[in-house]
Amino acid sequence: MTIRVVLADDQEMVRMGFALILEAADGIEVVGQCGDGLAALEAIRQLRPDVALLDIRMPKLDGLAVTRQVSELTKVVIVTTFDHDEYVDTALEYGASGFLLKDSGPALLVAAIKAAASGDALISPELTVRLLQRTRAGGEVRNVPGVDDLTERELDVARLVARGRTNTEIAADLVIALGTVKSHLTSIQARLGVRNRVEIAARMWESGQLQRHR
Repeated sequence: MTIRVVLADDQEMVRMGFALILEAADGIEVVGQCGDGLAALEAIRQLRPDVALLDIRMPKLDGLAVTRQVSELTKVVIVTTFDHDEYVDTALEYGASGFLLKDSGPALLVAAIKAAASGDALISPELTVRLLQRTRAGGEVRNVPGVDDLTERELDVARLVARGRTNTEIAADLVIALGTVKSHLTSIQARLGVRNRVEIAARMWESGQLQRHR
């Protein structure tokens, strides 16, 4: 199945670069490109893409406002130069399925599109830790169902997810195959009853696993 993407950014060179990256990836087709938020809103409503890749700061209507209006129609991945915490919080509140910095690199961009299309969520690793720290700031450690059922290796993987590591980095840190990391993540999600790596990370912070293993 081909993932259909509409992308919007007011910088033409950025749009072209993103389009080239996504078109070169297996199973992704860019069906629309827009230079402002209103054009993006119209394109999403007309084309009904699987994923919309939106910049935040755009003329006429910013990416967050577009996200708020289309998150019921399509999955949204926000990509921006600005790593302000309030942008991340607002984007997720409005229903975004991903939040990337523009310097995250081609591999993470493609991964975010594929994650969103499959119902998962992906946030730039450096932003994930800050998001969860804010969420858990001053919060008490709780007994989280499923955490005690994780094996030691699954706990190792889950803690690294919570610290913002990518699958490739987890594989290198634990000296295991990338496929093994993915298998562990599938098992972890099932045991914890969560849908994606952001929720895995949240469970680790809630349970105090990060505080116990610094």
